[in-house]
Amino acid sequence: MTVARAGIDPGAQIHPAAFVAPGARIAAGCLIGPGCVVGAGAVLEERVELTAHVVLDGAVRLGAGVKVSPFATIGLPPQDLKYRGEPTGVSIGPGTQVREHATIHRGSTGGDGWTRIGANCLIMCVAHVAHDCRLGDGVILVNNVMLAGHVEIGDGAMIQGGAAVQQFVRIGRMALVAGMAGVERSVLPFGRVKGHRASLYGLNALGMLRRLNMTKAQVAAVERAVHDLYRTGRPREQLEAVAAAHDGDPAVHEILDFARGVFARPRGRNLLCPYRRGPEEEENGEGA
Repeated sequence: MTVARAGIDPGAQIHPAAFVAPGARIAAGCLIGPGCVVGAGAVLEERVELTAHVVLDGAVRLGAGVKVSPFATIGLPPQDLKYRGEPTGVSIGPGTQVREHATIHRGSTGGDGWTRIGANCLIMCVAHVAHDCRLGDGVILVNNVMLAGHVEIGDGAMIQGGAAVQQFVRIGRMALVAGMAGVERSVLPFGRVKGHRASLYGLNALGMLRRLNMTKAQVAAVERAVHDLYRTGRPREQLEAVAAAHDGDPAVHEILDFARGVFARPRGRNLLCPYRRGPEEEENGEGA
């Protein structure tokens, strides 16, 4: 159906059972299915698809080719008792998919006012992205992932099913968080973490080899640097020594710059520590 209304391109297709508030801007090639509710502050770029029963509330900006599945909600007010209706919003980059029942809340005045999701991300079923989160490009949130407010996730990271990430935690580029993990501290780039109370279990070596085309020697060098960083149990004190020992390795310096940023943030979470086997595990030969 073609709708003749200011702000709506004639090439957009809007189902008669959808509601689009005056003021919404919808570009050519967009498809809005039955039962969708598009608020006045929404901006949809070319070829956005809202399949059915999607709710966009407040200032929501969807990049070209974004696809949103049924019963997802984007831009509803943050679950923050300090929020008083200030004009905040959600921005989602091109090519991102938001699957069924996912919830993405608008930002708050406790941040810069925006919840931001990058390009070509995949937000799977029933995942929750809270206010003021920032996700880079190519991030994958598997089913039932829960991100608290102000979480930051770097490009290409994967958070597996049912994992929960505490507020203000940072997760570095290409990190891998295992399913059901509870992440209370920040995760280094390329880190691999798991556990009910998550610990660092080395690096996402397969991702580094297959997705970044690093060699085994390069991955081994990064592993040695991370081992040296945590060797004394005081990574803050080891930063410059590790930097000097691995001068010229861009992956190592990315990790060290990330660590410096975590330590410098007054409201940030400290770095996640490596897993340490307890006495029973040592005796029985258990653990990773």
